[in-house]
Order: sequence, then structure tokens, then C-alpha cells
Amino acid sequence: MTIPFQRAADTVRTVRGAGAEAAALAGHLLRYPTGVQPERRARPCPARYAAPPAHHSPVLLLHGFIDNRAVFTPLRRALAGHGWTHLHALNHSPLTKDVRAAAVLLARHVEWAREAHDGAPVALVGHSLGGLIARYYVQRLGGDELVDILITLATPHEGTTAALLPTPFPITRQLRPDSALLAELRLPAPGCRTHFTAVRGELDELILPGPHAWLHHPDLDADNQLVPGAGHVGLPAHPRAVESVRNALEAREAGPLTERHAS
Repeated sequence: MTIPFQRAADTVRTVRGAGAEAAALAGHLLRYPTGVQPERRARPCPARYAAPPAHHSPVLLLHGFIDNRAVFTPLRRALAGHGWTHLHALNHSPLTKDVRAAAVLLARHVEWAREAHDGAPVALVGHSLGGLIARYYVQRLGGDELVDILITLATPHEGTTAALLPTPFPITRQLRPDSALLAELRLPAPGCRTHFTAVRGELDELILPGPHAWLHHPDLDADNQLVPGAGHVGLPAHPRAVESVRNALEAREAGPLTERHAS
């Protein structure tokens, strides 16, 4: 009797998750136009730019493939409700062809944030492709000197078999499990100072198999977390994922991560 009951419970959870994902997608489509234009403060600032005193270190949010900063609207509201004010959501081109090139552009935004907030270490939160861009910057371009924590949401750290399907977008080839980009990210990364938190949704329909959204690398300090009942698009707005992001940022602000970075 236990097995049929468990299967029924799994079916109910899957149906509920699919409904929540559909609702999240509908909500995101409504918000999408509001995120087309980049934020003014997300651009590199002049050398004399002066920001208000920071209550916490800056947090940069980087969206995924064919998306924009609007995907982070619910997350930003939730974090703002807990006192987080220095949140900057970035836009990268929906026609980005190369993760490496996008990571070089991300470096400029990180340098801006560092300068605008009195040299404070920067936190990165990346959804899907955005998390992979951020990881490349931190792991391969020396970004760990400026970024003390990277939180990824539904990021294909080990690729996804969904990218094996033919598409007109060249960047999807870099998301295949056997891509040269992912092989580069599997190379040794001794001394990387950034702490990683990799969050995946239990019902992610785009990162296949699901555990490929977790980060396993012998040289990287990574915490992997599962959000039950969450899909791909809805993960940044899911209450459990929002809580994971907030907890990771609060732990970082408490001192140990920042102190380790400084050492």
C-alpha cells in the first residue's frame, strides 16, 4: 500500500508544481516588458561616483537565456523587505553567443559595484545561464578577488541534455554536457576564494537531468540545495528559493565569508 500512496503523492506534487510553474511563467511574461531597459545604476560608473553609505555589500543579479532583469522582481521585493537596498539587476544581450565574452562584460559591472560601494566585496546571484556566466567570471577570470559569494538558481553546471536539441542559438551548444566550455570549468581551480550556493528546482523541465544544476568540483566550496515542487522559470520567485538566497546572503554578511575573503 505504501508504494501506490507514494506514487499518488508524487503525482499530486508534480501537478501542483506544474501549475505553479505555469502561473510563474504567466506572471513573468507580464513583467517582462518592465525589464527590457537596463537599470541606470547597473552601468559602470564614473570614477567620481559617490553612493550612499551601504548597509550591506552590493548584490548583482544576472538573468538567464532570452530573459531580462524582470525575472528577479519578486526576489528583489522579498530581499528589500528584509532590508536589502543595494540590489542591482543586470541585463545581458538575449543574443549572447559566448559565455566567456559575457563573463568579460560582467567583470565591468562587478568593478563598478566594487567602486560604487567603497570597495566592498560583491555578491552575485545568477539564474540559469546567468549563473554559468557568473561562475566562469569567478572561476576562470579571477573574479574571486572581488566576489565572495555566488548563488546560482537552476544553472546547468554540468550542462543539460535539453541543449542537444537543435536551436538557432549558438550559445546553447555551450550548455551541452560535453561542451568545451564545461570541460574548461571542470579544470582545477586551486585557491578559488568564492563560496558557491547552487539551488535547483525539483521539477526543473530545462536542466536535465536535474542534479546537473548542482555544483560538484573538488576545488570549489559549494553548498547544493533542492527546492521541492519548483520548476525552472519559477525558481527565482519560489518562496523556498528566495529563502535560500536570503539565508546565504545573511550568512555572508555575518562575517565568516567576508573574513575568509579578506584573508
